[in-house]
Amino acid sequence: MRADRLVATLLLMQTRGRVTAAELAGELEISVATARRDLEALSAAGVPVYPQPGRGGGWQLVGGARTDLTGLTAPEAQALFLLAGSSTGGEPEVKSALRKLVRALPHTFRADAQAAADAVVIDPARWGQHDKTRPGMVTLLQRAVVERRRVRMDYERAGKRTRRLVDPWGLVDKDATWYLIAGTDKGKRTFRVDRILDAVLTGETADRPADFDLSTAWDEVVGEMEQRRAAVSATVLVSAELLPVLRNQQGRHCEVDGPVADGRVQVRISAPTPNMVARQLAGWGSDVEVLDPASVRAELALLGSALVRQYGSDRSR
Repeated sequence: MRADRLVATLLLMQTRGRVTAAELAGELEISVATARRDLEALSAAGVPVYPQPGRGGGWQLVGGARTDLTGLTAPEAQALFLLAGSSTGGEPEVKSALRKLVRALPHTFRADAQAAADAVVIDPARWGQHDKTRPGMVTLLQRAVVERRRVRMDYERAGKRTRRLVDPWGLVDKDATWYLIAGTDKGKRTFRVDRILDAVLTGETADRPADFDLSTAWDEVVGEMEQRRAAVSATVLVSAELLPVLRNQQGRHCEVDGPVADGRVQVRISAPTPNMVARQLAGWGSDVEVLDPASVRAELALLGSALVRQYGSDRSR
């Protein structure tokens, strides 16, 4: 959902008091189904938008037509800006619109609304296949970011469990895998939310740099991780029919070079080591051909030989 459309929906409802999904679709030049999903998303986020059944019904912003947003409660304002802020994708126009909306809120709500708008970034580019289930921990961490409260958490990495006290700065949804960017006694760190075993909000106020920008910080994290993950790049040929499947599997680490003479498509698959590239491609069998480097071809040969040794005598079964 685009944040500008969400905010336009809310303001239109404040002006008219009540709208139908069809009227909203006509105003915003979207489908009726999309308009209905937007209205349902606003309601689910805690903004007081409710359907009015029966003849002459539609969707209504409870409290009547308001144009200054002062009718929103503090939790409702936070819910709106969490939902809108996470959808901007860093677009300057939408960020400007959110800043104007913050100024339209009652003074006592502004800090929390701005914090909510800055709390989450959604990065749609994939790093591979992931579980789409949203971790329950995200809600608690969003609250910590918005309320500027330190978090004491148990974190597991490489089988080792440690206890951390962190200053939560922002959350990123990377294709349904969530990351927490936080300040620690060793500087800025990035934590995978699904590795947080337990977390508790403390009564301590979290420190956050005045010039911190979540989108910029995430770009830096992505750049660092991409350098580590793309240490080895293999040139691969795959049929045009199977290319979408390969791209879906490999995500950001599959770059298309273009078609070749025999009708196949040349792509580059990246990973930290030759063995990891080979393991990602071994299951494709003869559906892909690795042209180079020799190190990846050698790893594939080793994997193939190991499979033949283990299963080659099972033909009678």
